[in-house]
Amino acid sequence: MDIIKIIFPTVLTFFIGLSITPFFSRYFYKYKMWKKSSRSEMISSASFNDIHNTEHEISTPRIGGMIVWVAVLFSVFVIYLLSVIFPSELTLKLNFFSRSQTLVPLGAFFFAAFIGLIDDLIQIYGRGDETTSDVAYRKVKIALVTLIGLVISLWFYYKLDFSSIHIPFGGSLELGIWFIPFFIVVMLATFSTSVIDGLDGLAGGVLASVFAAFSVIAFFNDQIDISALSGAIAGAILAFLWFNIPPARFYMGETGMMALTVVLAVIAFLTDSVLLLPIIALPLVATSASVILQVHIFHKLLKRKLFRVTPLHHHFQALGWSREKVVMRYWIVSIISAITGLILALVS
Repeated sequence: MDIIKIIFPTVLTFFIGLSITPFFSRYFYKYKMWKKSSRSEMISSASFNDIHNTEHEISTPRIGGMIVWVAVLFSVFVIYLLSVIFPSELTLKLNFFSRSQTLVPLGAFFFAAFIGLIDDLIQIYGRGDETTSDVAYRKVKIALVTLIGLVISLWFYYKLDFSSIHIPFGGSLELGIWFIPFFIVVMLATFSTSVIDGLDGLAGGVLASVFAAFSVIAFFNDQIDISALSGAIAGAILAFLWFNIPPARFYMGETGMMALTVVLAVIAFLTDSVLLLPIIALPLVATSASVILQVHIFHKLLKRKLFRVTPLHHHFQALGWSREKVVMRYWIVSIISAITGLILALVS
């Protein structure tokens, strides 16, 4: 029955995502919900401009992540409503909305999605520095994610009594009050991986593997509601990916990437597997690390480049890999890393 509880919302959310996408897609294109100028205009790198499809970027909606969180919202609501209107052993069992396991990640998921949606709308319709200054834009996003991380970490520490982390093969490490800044750092690090949303199908394929892995981890931790939620999110991402195969119909945008990276950090802490997150989500980590190494270490300190272009997937493009080759190989690495991290979680 537990397995059915996980499979049912996963499949349901996938089909809900497929069903609502045509409506959202028409709306996105009708109101031209894309950036009116390409970010390549603000970047002086000739290598970046050579591989960057400017025309595609400024004619493709950027808030496709709405498909993901709306599908999850519908799935949670439908299953919960069934348990209320037609209470039975089956419907009550299928309901995965619970105060003890999924209230916090769902709250974080939808709150981050709303903040990300506002961010996207500012980028689409705004006229101020936040839409033209990459530095100002980045600072605002970091501040927002830090605030979200602070609120959630306080809830974890004071309401859920979280103050330690599990070290694989090494027991638990008590952090005390330092759990709060550690949580914020992890959330910022996870959010920094949103730069992977740069090629058609790349972010969706990678994140689907990551959430599927955490669904299995939660299942073996006997956190069935979290497992069902992770499965539902993976199902919604697959629905998004159905329409994101090149050429993409829309981009994930901040409303998608902020929601997914925030809830990913929350689920990693709830399943006590946060230190395995860099392994499970290796492509995300590698993408974020490539930017940090290039911009903050090699460029500022050594005055040279480590990669031709960052993020890392664009470096492979600069080497001559096609977009499809980069995306497919990222998917393969993502599956392997997710399986590796999953095995380590189960044996440690």
